[in-house]
Amino acid sequence: MAIAYRKQIGSDTEFALWRIEEDAETLLGQLQLNDEEQAFVEQLARGKRSLQWLSTRVLLRTMLNTDEYIDCRIDAHGKPYLVNLPYHISLSHSFDYAAVMISRSKPVGIDIEQIKEKVERIAHKFMKPREMDFIDPAQKIEQLYVCWCAKEAVYKCYGRKEVSFADNIALDAFDVAAEGSLNAHLRKDDVAIDYQVAYMQYEDYMIGYVKEE
Repeated sequence: MAIAYRKQIGSDTEFALWRIEEDAETLLGQLQLNDEEQAFVEQLARGKRSLQWLSTRVLLRTMLNTDEYIDCRIDAHGKPYLVNLPYHISLSHSFDYAAVMISRSKPVGIDIEQIKEKVERIAHKFMKPREMDFIDPAQKIEQLYVCWCAKEAVYKCYGRKEVSFADNIALDAFDVAAEGSLNAHLRKDDVAIDYQVAYMQYEDYMIGYVKEE
């Protein structure tokens, strides 16, 4: 399938979604992989994880509109980066969708999650008590997913390990809608970074995305 959704953010930043409908062979046919990448895909076996990994790379290639080999690596903190192309990138996937965000100027972060009731059971692991206080009971599940995706997007944008969603990333109160934004604050040791995170619901998925100021 081609890109299912694409959004331009300013002049040099965008994100896109890919609905995963292909099999592994079809996706592999659209990629150039080195020996290490090929071995990694084979290690994943032919299940959903391999389809999601391949789909993020196909989507990245489509967005960059190139037939050349894309050297996409993972740094020591787990953040993906491009070796020979001038873009900051962030990758995500959930069930039937892959998401990619790219920017020429600043670090970015994106997260996509299928909306499920189970988020309520784990809310205490990523939410501060004061954040739970502003959750609207009438839209509790959707708003919790906005919070999760926002914190995940900030974590990916910052790009360092050992950041606690509950302890180091704080969200200001906001009213949840189908699309909107909220303020997030990363505080850890001597690090103090403020973010404005955008979010949107797409079908039964929630997406959070951010670009460093």
